[in-house]
Amino acid sequence: MIDRIAVGSFPRKHHIAHRDAAGTLRWEECLTRDGFDGPYTILYHERRPHEHRVAEAHHGFAVPEAALPAPHLAKRHYKSLELKRSGGAPIDVRTPLLFNDDVVVGLVRPTAADPVYFSNGDADDLFFVLRGGGLLRTVLGDLRFEEDDYVYVPKGLLHRFLPDSSKEQVWLSIEAPGGIHLPRQWRNEAGQLRMDAPYCHRDFRRPEFVGPLDEGLRELVVKRGNVFHGFTVPDSPLDVVGWDGTVYPFAFPILDFQARAGLVHLPPDWHGTFATRGALICSFVPRMVDFHPEAIPCPYPHSAVDCDEILFYCRGNFTSRRGVGPGSISFHPAGLPHGPHPGAYEASIGHRETSELAVMLDTTRPLRETAAARSVEDPGYQESFR
Repeated sequence: MIDRIAVGSFPRKHHIAHRDAAGTLRWEECLTRDGFDGPYTILYHERRPHEHRVAEAHHGFAVPEAALPAPHLAKRHYKSLELKRSGGAPIDVRTPLLFNDDVVVGLVRPTAADPVYFSNGDADDLFFVLRGGGLLRTVLGDLRFEEDDYVYVPKGLLHRFLPDSSKEQVWLSIEAPGGIHLPRQWRNEAGQLRMDAPYCHRDFRRPEFVGPLDEGLRELVVKRGNVFHGFTVPDSPLDVVGWDGTVYPFAFPILDFQARAGLVHLPPDWHGTFATRGALICSFVPRMVDFHPEAIPCPYPHSAVDCDEILFYCRGNFTSRRGVGPGSISFHPAGLPHGPHPGAYEASIGHRETSELAVMLDTTRPLRETAAARSVEDPGYQESFR
């Protein structure tokens, strides 16, 4: 939802007849948010877009199981790259790790393309590509994504992923039932990104319109209420001849985030990149650090008593932590002060830049862990702060 796009063939007004050169009527589909009060996109199909025959669902990823018994309150570290791999398509290999009513955070390590079209009727999806790349194919067009990209897929949008077969794929996944948007502090009254925002409209890659396409696939899977429902369709659903609107997928390279520096250490809000109900998603990128002559660049110990914090480490030198590496996920729950490892606070004085690359989430509801997360937990992390 960055700005309006209009591509292909569409009529001069909403909800009026649109015909091709032979006089055949096109079918209008409205993809709307907040009922009919929010942002929307209108698509024009060659055929009726709502012909679905109920079928068995043969695909779907794991969803968070019933809450495990609450563990002892502690700082935790999960080595996500040690998760057992089964291989398969993105729709089948998403593994949830931490969750609450607002977000489900997991890992995706696909080895094949989605063999069906998928529509998440529960939530917006945001992925961060730690390794890999590929193509997101949707009814609105194709979107290329690469390593270090965020990839956003709106709720209810028919799509499938085609990962590059020549690359190892590791994606962080964030499922957000409350929808994902750009933080309001970066937008002006018209919704445009402010000139002092840490990114601009030009940084976001939109889908390239392809037009009608038949891949020979007739199976559709819809997720609703954490259940996967199967359908078949009589023809290719990729039959859109044109569309306009503000609801569409996009990719954003994390390295295009323009980090701020101040005289002294700035709070995480300045790194806010995406927001959702109950959570802020932040990007920590290589940057200059605080420039007061007596500044302590390392994050100060803090008690954010209203937020749980998780950090997904990508690469670089993490000045405040030791024992973490690419794919590490630290989890610092509210109620306990957290901060740098011993020696890091003092050693940061005099540093002028940092090379860290990481994705952070602050959540207002407590996060719960899954059995998969527990299976890759570093048992010595809490004691490492002594």
